[in-house]
Order: sequence, then structure tokens, then C-alpha cells
Amino acid sequence: MTTHLRLKAYGKINLALDVLRKREDGYHDVRMVMQTVGIYDQVELQVKSAPGITVETNLPYLPVNENNLVYQAASLLMQEFSVGKGLHIKLRKFLPVAAGMAGGSSDAAAVLFGVNKMFQLGLSKEELMKRGVKIGADVPYCILRGTALSEGIGEKLTPLPPMPQCQLVIAKPGISVSTRYVYENLHANQLKPDQHPDIDGMIEAIRSQDLRLVAEKLGNVLELVTAEKYPVIQQIKEVMRNNGGLNALMSGSGPTVFGIFADPEGAQKAYEDLRYGQSSKLAKQVYLTNFYHVG
Repeated sequence: MTTHLRLKAYGKINLALDVLRKREDGYHDVRMVMQTVGIYDQVELQVKSAPGITVETNLPYLPVNENNLVYQAASLLMQEFSVGKGLHIKLRKFLPVAAGMAGGSSDAAAVLFGVNKMFQLGLSKEELMKRGVKIGADVPYCILRGTALSEGIGEKLTPLPPMPQCQLVIAKPGISVSTRYVYENLHANQLKPDQHPDIDGMIEAIRSQDLRLVAEKLGNVLELVTAEKYPVIQQIKEVMRNNGGLNALMSGSGPTVFGIFADPEGAQKAYEDLRYGQSSKLAKQVYLTNFYHVG
């Protein structure tokens, strides 16, 4: 039995995000193209002889009990398989929190993977994904990773060819966005046809490995709510485009914005502008990275 593991919990962005309808159960049916990026949290797992789950983090405002998704993920598998030993989880957060990048879901996915491996539970990736949706709609994708079409509430996943490699600038403004507020104010059943992003066009652009067409097809229907309430999102997008970005988009329900760059020099300029330059007041966290390809 493995007693110690260090894992990387990669963040995601939405290359395209559409909300089709509100369901009777209160959830929304979505259709999204998801993409893993090269920035990540670090998750360290250590088996303890005493039973129970303990959690520590580098951010004092994060819960270290059953309210943290990493605790829930460990508890889910350890209870199901009657694991007698305990587990200590050390979580170092680098991904923006509550920012549309599935940081918490990715942390939970890493713990599911790690607990399965450490205690030799024998679950396949698909079996982990089925359990992961009980924790959150993004958790199955965070187990799969890579480029994928996500449907249903996010749990129906179809792998896509990997994105053509390029530079990404990712910036999170110093605001918090309530996902519930965004969905409640979207009024998905009243959207006009031209307000929906072209998901099929995005998939075709990825299949053809046409980066410029991918950039052209970027779209997120949730921007209708979030960007209207927080003008800083549009301002960050303009900084990225003005520095040579092919296009820029908000990820998830926001407020994180990413820009796609074919030119590394342009990406560096946008990064420096948002991190140190005249636009530095717009963003609290800025990253220069690329797409993460599975395998």
C-alpha cells in the first residue's frame, strides 16, 4: 500500500459554455467545451494509523472539515470501502478560489484518484467519475481532464482531440462572483438564438486544429450576467486583445478571464501589463501558461 502521494490538481477553462434550459430539479442543462490548463493546486496525501480525515491548507479562510470538497471526496470512498486507516490531506492552493476554474472540483478529483490508488480500491477512471458527480458537477471532468464536450449538468463527457498548443494569459480580478446569482439571473429559457455560443462550431474548429477559428468561436452565455454586473471583466478582455490576443473570454460563471495568444511576445506583454503595468489594478492574480494535454 502506498502511504504518501503528491498530486497536481489542474484548473480548467471553458472554451465555450452554453446553458440550454433550467430543469425541474433546479439544475441547468449545459453544453460546454472544457479545457485543462497548465496551472494547478498541489494535493499531498498521507496515510495515518489513527482513523479519521484531517485537512490543512495554505489559505486560512478555507474550511478544513466536511465543508471542504477534498474532505468529502476522501470520505466518500473511505466510507464506501470501509477503509480503517486515517488520511491527512495537505492542500496548497494556487488556482484562484471561486473563480470559474473548478479549483475545488479539481482538488476533489485528485483526492478521489489518490485514495483509490493508496488503498488499492481498484476503481476505473469511469467508476471514479460516477462517484465524483455526487460531490460536484465538474468533478467527473476534472478526473478525465484534457479537451472534452460536457453535457447534462456537466457529467456527460465526450473526449475531443487536444487543442493546438498556444500561450494563455489568465487573469482574475479582485472580486467574487456567486454562481447561484449568475444562473438565477440568466433566465436561460428566455435567451434569443443569437445569444447562444456556437458549440458545434467550436468542436469543428478543434477537430480541424485551427487555433484562429477556435478563438473566433469562443463564447460564454454567462457573460451576459457577470460582465454586465462587473465591467472589469470586459476591461481585462480588452487588455488581452490590445496586446495581440486572438480573443479573450470569461471562464465559467467568472470572474476569471483568459486570452488566447499565437504570439508568445504578445502573451508576455499582456501578462506584464496586467501583472505590473498600467492595467495591474484590474487583476488580483495573473498567470502565463498553456493548455495541459493528458498523456
